[in-house]
Amino acid sequence: MEFKTLIARAIAIRSKYAEFEKERYGREWTKEELMLGFMKDIGDLAKIVQAKEGVRRVEDVDNALGHELADCLWSIIILADKYGIDLEASFVKTMNELDAHLEE
Repeated sequence: MEFKTLIARAIAIRSKYAEFEKERYGREWTKEELMLGFMKDIGDLAKIVQAKEGVRRVEDVDNALGHELADCLWSIIILADKYGIDLEASFVKTMNELDAHLEE
């Protein structure tokens, strides 16, 4: 799947969540609340990585790791969208800068 297609899918799912939030809470999450959700996902990811390293127990750890990495990617895509960042262009630019730095 192309990255632009992944972004479009992530935004479509976020729109569904926004509708759910409006029905349940009377409003959709703010950007700050989206960031807090991302931080929770990062914490979950840290625990799963510990499980992969044998420090914690998580059932079906490989599936859990894939799921949490996808959750984190989704949050990053949504935050980029909310702040008007072209994530694909920013990623390419950043990778080019890192590569150039390593070539020095």
